[in-house]
Amino acid sequence: MNAQQHVIVGLSGGVDSATTACLLIRQGFRVTGLNIKVLDTPEQEPLLTPSAMRVSDQPEFDFPVFTLNLSVKFRNDVISYFHDDYLAGRTPNPCMVCNKTIKWFGLFEAMRLLGADLVATGHFARSEFHDGRQLLYKGVDPQKDQSYFLWMLTREDLIRTRFPLGGYTKPEVREMARSFGVLAAEKKESQEICFVPHDDYCAYLNGAIPGLESEVAGGEIVDQEGKVIGSHRGYPFYTIGQRRGLGLATGEPVYVTRIDARRNRIHVGTKEQLKNPAIVASAINWIGIDKPEAPLEACAKIRYRDSETPCTIEPLDDDRTKVSFREPKNAVATGQAVVFYRDDEVLGGGIITDVLHP
Repeated sequence: MNAQQHVIVGLSGGVDSATTACLLIRQGFRVTGLNIKVLDTPEQEPLLTPSAMRVSDQPEFDFPVFTLNLSVKFRNDVISYFHDDYLAGRTPNPCMVCNKTIKWFGLFEAMRLLGADLVATGHFARSEFHDGRQLLYKGVDPQKDQSYFLWMLTREDLIRTRFPLGGYTKPEVREMARSFGVLAAEKKESQEICFVPHDDYCAYLNGAIPGLESEVAGGEIVDQEGKVIGSHRGYPFYTIGQRRGLGLATGEPVYVTRIDARRNRIHVGTKEQLKNPAIVASAINWIGIDKPEAPLEACAKIRYRDSETPCTIEPLDDDRTKVSFREPKNAVATGQAVVFYRDDEVLGGGIITDVLHP
């Protein structure tokens, strides 16, 4: 990195982004902070405004911060997507979509408006230039690696992005934060979706979509043979792999195995019937390799905390890809992302559109 460059750092209010900004200043960069507002922000507010936000109590780390109002875009690109996916019987991943359509969009917009050279975030991931390509790698801390959420970034995005924390562990970042006087050094991390209070998506959907519960209540619960064995409160309020709250007396544990939005029907089965040998994905973004023309061996994750599984990636028509797992994956949900790895490198990823049952 060139120490004369001007970097826009995305600031979330947490310890990681604040430490990122301070670390870059310590390395000699000119830093400008960007806080993106997406909730409870008046739509008439100017797009980019100065902010009084501070990240440290040490004068060395006093730098300009701007606020970017993307509340309308967030509502259109993220919240609407969240609603649409649940109403289609899928399981959305709003944080993943927000990264591409809101965070990086905002960072690059600020970079353009302020005449900066690069953007940076506090994600635990790494990006390096090899053999003429900007590649994406896991962060060195396996407990904090966030590369799964970044598969949507293109090579062009990565060329202009830096991840200063990718080579550190979370405890090391906390220690740096204390030494930099970061005000959020001891702040706990939030795992909740920012627009879903108390992480209760069922209550949120009921409030956000008037009349939803009464419209979908009373749907059928069917077993693997198609026999009706109960009724439910409405398909949007269930997720693949769910066991609790089904209200069934079957004599053995059963889990949601499939959601049929068109028929307002929930399919249930045993834990063994939750296992899926293959999926189909679309909207593939290849980073580490060009689009394969023949079957490719790699490893894959189907959720953030999933373990990697060896798989075969097989190109299909219509820009779709079939992914066959060496060991069946458990509770695969459409709408989630499948991300492909080769050792520490992210090869690419896509959205799961179909789950192939045995």
